[in-house]
Amino acid sequence: MADYFVHDKAIVDEGAEIGKDTRIWHFAHVRGTAKIGSGCNIGKDVYIDAEVVIGNSVKIQNGVSVYHGVTIEDDVFCGPHMTFTNDMYPRAFGNSWEVVETLVKKGASIGAHATIVCDTILGEYCMVGSGAVVTKNVPAYGLVVGNPAKLVGFVCKCGIPLKEEASITDQEVVFKCSSCDEEIVIPRDVYDQVG
Repeated sequence: MADYFVHDKAIVDEGAEIGKDTRIWHFAHVRGTAKIGSGCNIGKDVYIDAEVVIGNSVKIQNGVSVYHGVTIEDDVFCGPHMTFTNDMYPRAFGNSWEVVETLVKKGASIGAHATIVCDTILGEYCMVGSGAVVTKNVPAYGLVVGNPAKLVGFVCKCGIPLKEEASITDQEVVFKCSSCDEEIVIPRDVYDQVG
């Protein structure tokens, strides 16, 4: 007996690896070479493509397609109907299709209807605002919004925007979270990119 849940209206192809306590809801489709960790929640109408790797405790909300070439680390949140891509120059004809990878690092959150253009890395605990179009790497703890997405600040591990710097040097900026008191260190060159 499986130690994970698959709704009777979901499809999990033979060979897919599903971790303990993961839940896969109705109309989801998981391809046979996909790997999904433990404690994940795969929402309604989600598509997990061949050879996708998803870590532990990942929440993928309704209507998300995770295409070949995307790797999602632990504790990531993918908001409803956000979009991954995996080809820089897609055409419906010809043989020029090439998988271009995307990496979503531990603890990142992607808002509803955001688009992540391939060949990007979303840093640890970063936050992508709803509707943003990410076309370049997002730094750890970075908060990006808009089209194209622009770095507008930083967030704590708990998700609260970091407002006041505790200290600033030539090498780093230290924030103290107003909610959980954790200190987050941002390299100065990254801090200076806020626009």
